[in-house]
Amino acid sequence: MPQSLSQRQCRELAARIRTWAGELGFQAVGISPADVGAHADHLDRWLDSGSHGDMQWMRDRAALRRDPSLLVPGVQRIITLRMDYLPPAAADPWPILADRARAYVSRYALGRDYHKLLRRRIQQLARRIEAEIGPFGYRAFTDSAPVLEKALAEQAGLGWIGKHTNLLAREAGSWFFLGELFTDLPLPVDDPVDAHCGSCTACLDICPTRAFRGPYDLDARRCISYLTIEHQGAIPEPLRPLMGNRIYGCDDCQLVCPWNRFAALSVEPDFAVRHGLDAAALIELFAWDEPTFLDRTAGMAIRRIGHARWLRNIAVALGNGHASAEALAALGRRSDHPSPLVREHVAWARQRLIAASKRAGE
Repeated sequence: MPQSLSQRQCRELAARIRTWAGELGFQAVGISPADVGAHADHLDRWLDSGSHGDMQWMRDRAALRRDPSLLVPGVQRIITLRMDYLPPAAADPWPILADRARAYVSRYALGRDYHKLLRRRIQQLARRIEAEIGPFGYRAFTDSAPVLEKALAEQAGLGWIGKHTNLLAREAGSWFFLGELFTDLPLPVDDPVDAHCGSCTACLDICPTRAFRGPYDLDARRCISYLTIEHQGAIPEPLRPLMGNRIYGCDDCQLVCPWNRFAALSVEPDFAVRHGLDAAALIELFAWDEPTFLDRTAGMAIRRIGHARWLRNIAVALGNGHASAEALAALGRRSDHPSPLVREHVAWARQRLIAASKRAGE
């Protein structure tokens, strides 16, 4: 346990924490009570509606999300940290989305997996605090535990949750990662900020699969990020044509958000684009065998979906693309893939391209 700290010492420590966090590469810091507020009720309603799809782990561990003290007993304050991730020198997203021969990968996944990087930096921050005041109770998280991180970030004044359910900051938009340091320190808390979405519905209107039932109400079962990353089974056929060439995640609701004109490019070398995945050809990526996939995606978030789902997603994108001889040949080479999941989506894509080719010849 830490030594007893006066209010003045806590204020001074909070100021130093902000300085140290900046030195460690974080762009913003906020401190909140260990309370998610009204977001607990919103989580319950969202789960009760089945919007989490087959992410059963969200329901199983919902109590820990609602009450941070169940996750970390004795927690008093939560330090939330923001790190911008928009990769420098990445291809302009809109031309890639419009090019049916190329693959679109969510901007957050183009570089190194953020989990280890952020967690290591947060641990370094904790050690600096410990060197200053002595041992104290803490745990660091980066999307690695049942933490309602956007709610905590909102409580900490780092921004507001927009209609697309992402956290928005006036000075940074939404292209950033969040991490948390749960502490037993009685630090002064920051005030939440007002929401500034106004009457704008650009994020809701752009969604290719109409995953939003309304503002702040996302049905993950229709979300392309869920379908391409979290969903392990077959992608529902009615949604496949709506996915376009998005093979890992979807950024549309962020791309149209007016606040993202203030977003800054990341200064982290680890978030730079790897293997040309910001503008890669679908046929090229579809040709990766499993060893190649594992080698090229080493250290990246993409690796977690595995080779079969990688091929599943690309098959759908090819089926939404040009009915070229090259695309049909690429699909044909995967028609006897060992995975039934891959074979099903390859067959769907081939039938779709063959039908398109016949219509073009009429």
